[in-house]
Amino acid sequence: MAVPEIREVYEFGGFTLDVGERRLSNAEGAIALAPKAFDLLVALVRRPGHLIGKQELLDIVWPDACVEEGILAVHVSALRKALDDTSRPARCIETVSRSGYRFIAPLLAVLPARPHSMPGFISARSGSHSSAEVYELCGRGRAHLASASASEVPKAVAAFRAAVDLDSSYAPALAGLALAHCAQASMRVAPPLEAYRDAKTAALRALAMEAESADAQVALGSVLFFSEWDWPRAERSLRRALELNPSHTQGYLIYGRLLDALGRPDEALQIKSKALECDPLSPLVHVQMALCYWNQRRYDDAIEWANKALEIDPKHLLAREFLIGAYMNKGDFDRYMSESRIHAESFGVSAETLRPIVDAYVSGGWRGVGRCCLALGGGDRAPAFQVAVLSALAGDTESAFTFLDRAILACDPSLVDLAVAPQWDCLRSDPRFDACLARMGLRGV
Repeated sequence: MAVPEIREVYEFGGFTLDVGERRLSNAEGAIALAPKAFDLLVALVRRPGHLIGKQELLDIVWPDACVEEGILAVHVSALRKALDDTSRPARCIETVSRSGYRFIAPLLAVLPARPHSMPGFISARSGSHSSAEVYELCGRGRAHLASASASEVPKAVAAFRAAVDLDSSYAPALAGLALAHCAQASMRVAPPLEAYRDAKTAALRALAMEAESADAQVALGSVLFFSEWDWPRAERSLRRALELNPSHTQGYLIYGRLLDALGRPDEALQIKSKALECDPLSPLVHVQMALCYWNQRRYDDAIEWANKALEIDPKHLLAREFLIGAYMNKGDFDRYMSESRIHAESFGVSAETLRPIVDAYVSGGWRGVGRCCLALGGGDRAPAFQVAVLSALAGDTESAFTFLDRAILACDPSLVDLAVAPQWDCLRSDPRFDACLARMGLRGV
């Protein structure tokens, strides 16, 4: 009996792309595309959610010719017109300035005929009737994660988990689930220890099925770095991820963060600059640049990069927190309070509620601010690392070490910068601080 041909067909945003038939269509019928524009669309759709560099696209679409990269912009413009994707922000094809392009529309159906020619995809099991739904769910999960919003992370977890439930052998779904659990931990929408544990399980399952999954390596590296404090293995995983996908923005950011935590600031800036090249419009990349300068006590530079992030996303909370911290460490109380009021209002808190901080500063300086923030923050109800920082600011060294010890026991991911971050400077001269670094494997950093 002849084996029926499996067609490679994609559906997204009301369009159907039939690769074998070389046809793009919508409800009104076939849409004319130049041959190379069609090939370019196929190359992008086969790797949804991933940045594809300009040179890589030229090599795929024009394998036997030497052409200028400007031809890509011409064909992308034609594709956008064909897909009615000319408004901003883009719905289907995202331009990453000076780097390449990314297909961002959720795929509603994918039936791969040549899985080995499609990086990031594994063919569905023989006889599976759920492949289209699996790919659709993965597309949804990637879209939720791309929003970088805490409210979207649970939706990403749910989408990837549903995809895994339908096809537990599909490595990209497991890798996506691992990244979603990492996002849960980093944004504290779930207990970090539990979320990182689940991330590691999903990442290892993905790597067992697809050893060259960059997403899974990034997730595993994140767990080893933020949760297990296994610095050498974390670096190996992140370096491997970037070998597999040299355009993995998140991989560069986490690797840069690791280098920063290990006291290698020049390398950290170099690696994070590569993330900036991959995605120059990401506020998170700009915030991570600010973090490098924060840890070097270069507060004016940290302020500059935090403001760049806020130009892109005026509501970016972490960028605002960097401004607050930088102005505090510069001793500029007026700017500290100005940024604190904006930050409070973003949570729907009246700026008037911060009036006690002003009074505390007048009566007790920055130590008074620390004591006041402890009272406003709920004391023991706040995360242990946060209480430790505020206690140190307030001059209560004993409480600071008590809560720092609790945070270390809980393997709190916020402590990875303990060896380099300025918020811990007032504790560094105490011998107990060296003991804390030793417990984390950071002595000598």
